[in-house]
Amino acid sequence: MRMRGFLRSCCCLLTLAPGWCLATEALILANANVYTGVPSQPRAEAVLAVDGRIAYVGTSAEALKRAPPGARELDLGGLTVLPGLTDSHAHLAGIGWRELNFDLTGVESLAALKQRLRDRAAQDKISPWIEGRGWIETRWTPAVFPSRTDLDEAVADRPVMLERIDGHAIVANTLALKIARITRETADPPGGQILRDPATGEPTGMLIDNAKALIEKLVPPPTRDQLKTALETGANRSVRVGWTQLQYAGTTDAEIEMLCRLYAEGKINLRVYAAIGGPGPDAERLLTLGRIHRSCDNRLTVRGIKLYMDGALGSRGAALLAPYSDSPQDRGLLVNQPGEVLRIAKAALRSGIQVQTHAIGDRANRLVLDLYEQAFASVPPSERTVAEPRFRIEHAQVLAPKDIPRFAKLGVIASMQTSHAISDMFFAPSRLGPDRIKGAYAWRSLLDAGAIITGGSDAPVEQGDPIIEFYAAVTRRAQDGYAGADWGLDQRMTREEALRILTIAPAYAAFQEQERGTIEEGKLADFTVLSADIMQVPDAEILKSRVAMTVIGGEIVFDDRPRD
Repeated sequence: MRMRGFLRSCCCLLTLAPGWCLATEALILANANVYTGVPSQPRAEAVLAVDGRIAYVGTSAEALKRAPPGARELDLGGLTVLPGLTDSHAHLAGIGWRELNFDLTGVESLAALKQRLRDRAAQDKISPWIEGRGWIETRWTPAVFPSRTDLDEAVADRPVMLERIDGHAIVANTLALKIARITRETADPPGGQILRDPATGEPTGMLIDNAKALIEKLVPPPTRDQLKTALETGANRSVRVGWTQLQYAGTTDAEIEMLCRLYAEGKINLRVYAAIGGPGPDAERLLTLGRIHRSCDNRLTVRGIKLYMDGALGSRGAALLAPYSDSPQDRGLLVNQPGEVLRIAKAALRSGIQVQTHAIGDRANRLVLDLYEQAFASVPPSERTVAEPRFRIEHAQVLAPKDIPRFAKLGVIASMQTSHAISDMFFAPSRLGPDRIKGAYAWRSLLDAGAIITGGSDAPVEQGDPIIEFYAAVTRRAQDGYAGADWGLDQRMTREEALRILTIAPAYAAFQEQERGTIEEGKLADFTVLSADIMQVPDAEILKSRVAMTVIGGEIVFDDRPRD
């Protein structure tokens, strides 16, 4: 699908038009409905890309006139062209594992979960462990966590570990607990919780946040080839749904090495902006290298460190200022020690590395804002490598009202996933209560206070589909149109704002606003082409839009346009 110029070896020996040579690679997207994201020229009908960058934005006739010889012209017949969409928060390998492994997304009941587990055991009689991910109990009747005895009813002769959809809890069967030596006497690890039967004190099989490691460390790790396959699968799935860049929220040096191999082998095209998971040796290495670190490919940037302050709301690990409304004995967990987060934040300011800290509960968000503020005060601008550190809070999900203005005041980016709101509406009100819910998923309040919101999906926690993220931002309703009573519809975004959080805001959040995020001359030729005009169609029609084409650096990496 990639248009190659003629006779690359003869490049520029013969000039046929000013500025062009025979080896020029060019693509014209003509007769299109282009949203540029540029206020001075918001709309156009054509784009010319030359050698991976945008050379012209305007009319089809002028694009054809300016194109070098041999340019590939595509008549899009009115399809909608957007700046290349970016997922600001996702887990690339996790997306691949979801596609490849035991996926429990959408399991509608505990009985269905047990049957799926029986079927899996019958199909796979070789694997020493049965692992799966994706269950969520909030729509089950009753809406309670599964237990070890539930899993035992399906599979008792092999250890089983099934991860909740949020990635912050697992349920294990009795054999897995036995192998891990988890008993009623086992203490909760720091930042984790072993759920116990209130009558007997015995472990129920549910392990929250850092307690997961008690079992996860015993599961055979994936091989290098399996990891490579997962990354390739996740990257290629991402471009099929229209993402041109994924901002990887917590990876490792080993995964970065695999990504480098995949780029070198031509197996993936997706741009990746990576944050190394910390604390740990990989994160310390990046702090030492600083932003002078050079990646193996111009599509890969490694410039962040991902930290965790708390867990997830669904598994009651999110750290709250007051107890959970539906579980008064719980207030959530702190996953990392505040002092360690502060130490890394200070070091990152000096090395030019961006800090991205997961915070969901209002207590966790306040604590991260406090720690960032302390770091900014401790490291004056004269000691910083970059003038704007652009530290981020990942999720920023539940906020106390007085903390909302602090994002703009401190220059902290709110990295949010709008699909969380339309998934969590079925349990968040009971977790938080009627007053606290007003500070949850507070997009309008943050924007009105001057904060920058960058949008992502948190895939594989959510589907990882930009159309769903856009729809959620502008409707704040479930995909069937449902919205609960007093679900804060006043927090919705305009369509222009929804497009910005998936285009120019992610570029800014990755220090790339001069290179990406809008369709204008000189920037990278990254485009997402849709079958419908999501900026104009009725709300209910947004989800019917499909990705027709994904273009990265002027190269068509996915093409599903209607054929005559």
